[in-house]
Amino acid sequence: MFSNKTYEDIFKEKKCCVIIPTYNNDKTLGKVIESVLEYTLRIIIVNDGSTDLTKQLLQKYSELSVINFDENKGKGKALRAAFKHALNLGYQFAITMDADGQHYANDIPTIINTLNTNSQSIIIGSRNMDQDGVPGKSNFGMKFSNFWFWVDTGIKMEDTQSGYRLYSLNSISKLKLLTNRFEFEVEVIVRSAWSGVCFKSVPVKVKYFPEKERVSHFRPLQDFTRISILNTVLFICAIFYGRPRMFLRKLNKANVKKFIDKNFFFNTESNLKLSLSVALGVFLGVSPIWGYQMVVALFFAYIFKLNKLIVIAASNISIPPMIPLIITASIFTGEIILGVDNLMFRFSSESTFEFIKNNLLLYVVGSLSVGLILSLFFGLTTYLFLKLFRKKAISSLK
Repeated sequence: MFSNKTYEDIFKEKKCCVIIPTYNNDKTLGKVIESVLEYTLRIIIVNDGSTDLTKQLLQKYSELSVINFDENKGKGKALRAAFKHALNLGYQFAITMDADGQHYANDIPTIINTLNTNSQSIIIGSRNMDQDGVPGKSNFGMKFSNFWFWVDTGIKMEDTQSGYRLYSLNSISKLKLLTNRFEFEVEVIVRSAWSGVCFKSVPVKVKYFPEKERVSHFRPLQDFTRISILNTVLFICAIFYGRPRMFLRKLNKANVKKFIDKNFFFNTESNLKLSLSVALGVFLGVSPIWGYQMVVALFFAYIFKLNKLIVIAASNISIPPMIPLIITASIFTGEIILGVDNLMFRFSSESTFEFIKNNLLLYVVGSLSVGLILSLFFGLTTYLFLKLFRKKAISSLK
């Protein structure tokens, strides 16, 4: 906690500002600004092409930094412009708030105090969506977003749709973000997770006005479609890039030891069950279902009541650096099983996936066989490893 300092001092010390994007919120924007001014003058307003009295209202706040767009470009575009402007002004962190009055400025201390121990994290204000007055579509949207964020990153968050956030501007500036509207807030956290940024949730209050008074620019059909398309693209990217990158980043001696201790040595499940989890994950990771290994692995782990985390981890045998080796071994094995000669010469001179397309049966038979062999090898190795060392690891703690 900070002592004997005003929050303006804290904002100055932390090089932090508050960013408020707005579009036709002249009825609530003034109150939002006034509430934030109780904590800091370091405010950046982005007027995203408003056609109401927003521009005239902002003229009363000459001490603030204002960016005016001539036409509406979307929340994502507004935030990206604000982040760039904040960096140019020398800020390192930014708190984002909505202009519709649903966020309470008196939660700012909670968010900025959390920065003390989470300076490398994106801090997200988690709303209480069980309170009275919360629209059902908002609650559904949050759960929908939380689910896809977990699928894309493996990270469970309480409220991935909250716009009340604190960003590290240096981390954000390194990302090549593409989206411009509401879907930006999904893209930025998924891409940040892939780049190694951590996340922290803090509880915040939320106010939802009665439906007749509520001002929302979220277009259910158009924007939900855009978000759904983005989730589909991110899911595909997660399989081939995001999740493997996160997996490789964690693949150091300390994390491997921690994973083995937690999920193997000190797990309450039997040696056989843990070994079968490894075997299943490896088999599905090698099998010819590119793009769906993790989803299918999770499904079968649930069906067979195996360790889901171990199954998914083992399925990552098909990370990009291993793909050429897996395909080559599959083709070679397929040649042997089907009695086909001299295909390896053509394989080496053609593109991998073009060759697979033209010799699908060869590849499928080979990959299933390689998957079976590797699953038996890793499963048996895991069982022997646990049989030899698990008791010693447990007894060493006694």
